[in-house]
Amino acid sequence: MKIVYASRTGNVESFVEKLGVEDTLKIETGNETVNEPYVLVTFTDGYGEVPEEVQDFLDNNAEHLVAVAASGDTSYGEAYCLSADEIADTYGVPILAKFEFDGEPEDVEKFLNELNRL
Repeated sequence: MKIVYASRTGNVESFVEKLGVEDTLKIETGNETVNEPYVLVTFTDGYGEVPEEVQDFLDNNAEHLVAVAASGDTSYGEAYCLSADEIADTYGVPILAKFEFDGEPEDVEKFLNELNRL
């Protein structure tokens, strides 16, 4: 399955590279287009917000969204990976994973296990 991701600091990009999935697309501007099922991996902006470029992308590509995962920083408390919750609630998709920064090996394993169940 295609992995679409957004990465501002490189954490999400590093996580996606650890997955070993070849079919990926990086969201740069939000104007990208996907015409097949995909899983979105994003960072969390500000205090729990969906990044603007991710929201722009979803505005035009939500019909193919299958699931979401997010990176965050646990020091943000309740806002940790809140972008995944926002996207899951808005688009009615499951959250595959929440991970801190670029994820630990167990985060990668959990994500891949959940991805294989889709």
